[in-house]
Amino acid sequence: MTNNIGILNNEPSRPIEQWLWRGLIFIAAALLIVRYFDVLDSYELSITVFTAACLAFLGQNWPGFRRHIIIVSALSFFAIQLYGDDLGIGKTNFFLSFILASQSAFMWMSALFVMATFAYFSGLLLRSPFTEKVGTVLTWSATTMGVVGLMVRWRESYLISPDVGHIPVSNLYEVFILFAVITALLYLFYERRYQTRSLGGFVLLVISASVAFQLWYTFEKQAHEIQPLVPALQSYWMKIHVPANFVGYGAFAMAAMIGVAYLFKSWRQEINPKGLLATSLPDLSIMDDLMYKAIALGFAFFTVATVLGALWAAEAWGGYWSWDPKETWALIVWLNYAAWLHMRMTKGWNGKPMAWWAIIGLFVTLFAFIGVNMFLSGLHSYGTL
Repeated sequence: MTNNIGILNNEPSRPIEQWLWRGLIFIAAALLIVRYFDVLDSYELSITVFTAACLAFLGQNWPGFRRHIIIVSALSFFAIQLYGDDLGIGKTNFFLSFILASQSAFMWMSALFVMATFAYFSGLLLRSPFTEKVGTVLTWSATTMGVVGLMVRWRESYLISPDVGHIPVSNLYEVFILFAVITALLYLFYERRYQTRSLGGFVLLVISASVAFQLWYTFEKQAHEIQPLVPALQSYWMKIHVPANFVGYGAFAMAAMIGVAYLFKSWRQEINPKGLLATSLPDLSIMDDLMYKAIALGFAFFTVATVLGALWAAEAWGGYWSWDPKETWALIVWLNYAAWLHMRMTKGWNGKPMAWWAIIGLFVTLFAFIGVNMFLSGLHSYGTL
């Protein structure tokens, strides 16, 4: 008998709530377009409309996501209003200096993610649903602060200079924050869907690891400083290629950590079927299904990101594919997960071999994500550590 497991009470929101949410997103998108119409090109207008449609879809039956977007929007707008046109006020204004300036928000995000990791594991080990719920609240709070930090950093870049301004997904520092918040949102979605918080500690471990790297990168390399974009990154493609890529990375990371939990439960069941991990973690069949769904989702987004990257390369470098180390390792990642899905869907493979494969796949993905930047050079050398 497992603890804290079962399909969520996923009753859809009432129609009136769904229509209010859609209306709110429509109004927000319309105001944004009207306010910045003079500086938005056709591609940015298209991205804005597409993003609004995605937010409307995700939030219509996910109350937690609705609250998240509303709070993020309110805090981001408040911070931007506090800044006005003076970046220097961030050092003297209390709310900016200690809470809402991008660096402050990222520090809060980092602390909250680490606290959430401890809360989830404490709840699992103590069999305390309340402590696990605290982990959920901390994860939502960390994700909120991370997204607020990204939104405010976006504005801060333009306050430095309109020529410097850019969406904050341009270097390893920024994309590690993006990775953390996307992975957390993916986990929270599946947590709600499957009504289990016992996997939270495992998934938050990889997020906390990314936070640790981001903090090291901040203090060792001063990577938090906003820099102008190199010419190759001055493209609208970055706004869609990078986020799509990191939905894939986040889903692959979550699948790997669920694979770790799967192996722990399998091992403990063989030793002591009534032990803590054997009874507290979800059923093996549920974790196997979660791994499959996470990898399928990640593969879909990674495929889209790879195609977008090829189109971007054609515009920037004159060719869709050049066997650059980053491109080659992206292909290796794609083939790895294509093979995983093929064996799962056509051969019926599941269980321990697929869990191990998901874990190994994370290391392959990690090398493609950061190892290439550290050890290899090529057209993507602007992303080196």
